[in-house]
Amino acid sequence: MNIDTEMVDYIAELSRLELQAGEKQAMTAELERIIAYMDVLNRLDTQGVEPMSHVFPVKNVLREDTVAASQDRDELLAGSPAGDKEAFLVPKAVE
Repeated sequence: MNIDTEMVDYIAELSRLELQAGEKQAMTAELERIIAYMDVLNRLDTQGVEPMSHVFPVKNVLREDTVAASQDRDELLAGSPAGDKEAFLVPKAVE
């Protein structure tokens, strides 16, 4: 694939980047090298290779959900400056 300055301008616009003239030339060459490498990867024989979602094995590191008693409501509301025995009362923040 041949990358021209119009393509670089389009990609820069999508990326919300402002590139100077020298940067556009460098980006054109860089994108051509990236595309050339992708062509090398596309030529590899991947027949029989199992697809994977991650390079490293992924496992769940979170703890199991367990039901536990929560804090006592009266105890939590005891330190609030304003409350109605059900919830914290705060000043209105949005009109």
